[in-house]
Amino acid sequence: MNQTAAFNPPIANISDKSRLVALLFCALLGIFGVHRFYLGKIGTGVLMLLTFGGLGIWTLIDLILIAVGSFRDKQGNRVFRWTEPGSM
Repeated sequence: MNQTAAFNPPIANISDKSRLVALLFCALLGIFGVHRFYLGKIGTGVLMLLTFGGLGIWTLIDLILIAVGSFRDKQGNRVFRWTEPGSM
C-alpha cells in the first residue's frame, strides 16, 4: 500500500458527518452520549446516557477515536472530514 492511500481514504467509506462537530459534542457533552446520537448510534447513546459515559472512560476512548479519525457512524463509515460536505 502506498503512503498516499493511507492519508486519503476512499470516499465511499467516509461519513457525511463532521468530525469537528462530533469531537466538540464528545468533549463537551460526551458523558451524555450526544456525539453518538449525532452519528446515528442511538442504542449506545442511550447506554452512555445511563452510565454517564461509562463513568468517563468510554467518553475518553471515543474522544481519542474521533480525534484521530477512526470513529465510525451507524453505517460503518469513518467520521474523517472536519466539516460536512458542502458546508464551505
